[in-house]
Amino acid sequence: MQRGGRKGNPKNKGGNFKKSPAKKAESKEQSGIRLNKYIANSGVCSRREADMYIATGQVMVNGKVIDQMGFRVQPGDEVRFDGARIQPEPNAYVLLNKPKGFATTTSEEKGNTVMDLVGNSTKANIKPIGRLGRNATGLLLFTNDASINTKFTNSPKAPGRLFHIELDKNLKAEDLRKIKEGFKIDNKEVMVEDISYVDKAPKKEVGLKIKHTGTSIVRTIFEHFGYQVVRMDCVTIGSLTKKDLPRGRWRHLTEQEVAYLKML
Repeated sequence: MQRGGRKGNPKNKGGNFKKSPAKKAESKEQSGIRLNKYIANSGVCSRREADMYIATGQVMVNGKVIDQMGFRVQPGDEVRFDGARIQPEPNAYVLLNKPKGFATTTSEEKGNTVMDLVGNSTKANIKPIGRLGRNATGLLLFTNDASINTKFTNSPKAPGRLFHIELDKNLKAEDLRKIKEGFKIDNKEVMVEDISYVDKAPKKEVGLKIKHTGTSIVRTIFEHFGYQVVRMDCVTIGSLTKKDLPRGRWRHLTEQEVAYLKML
């Protein structure tokens, strides 16, 4: 005898009740992928930037302009960004130990470029984060993950890059101190994370850690104090190192290394 309840339906043993139409609609709304994430996964821009493009009517789904932030793309939908069809691709993260003589650009008009070195690393549309001058060497990170690119360029928590610098003459201790403490160029504050002489090397060799993604600032710093940069090598990017990565070779980041970048 059952107490305090209704008799169970023998056709619905174990609580396998049919979903109501409202539940089905709710499930459909939760399926698919949010439009801003879909755009970011295609390598076009970050999610935050995608929201702006959606709001200004630059995104179409199945021929209709979509300006709803919570819109979800379903399998088979055609998404166009600024008129061009886009599709998400798996995120790829490639680390290159760049040799001399290669420009950091995706343009094919600049002669030998870093894209020639990583062209067979992945089918994803990866791009370099930051720049290394044509004659600079060392680590350069490539990805199609717009959110990681944004972290390197806009976040105060962006990982610093450590450079091994060789100058045309010994760096005076007084100038090293000024660089470490911060100084101004054209009334703009220039700050580095750290600078020191390289152990067991002439005083013209220094290690410089800085957050900037370009290398022109490095040359500007030393030129301001009357030095010329003879050699520049990026030794580390955050926790990423050149260990077991010969010059001119590339490798994919490990899951742990990707997780580190995402936690920044």
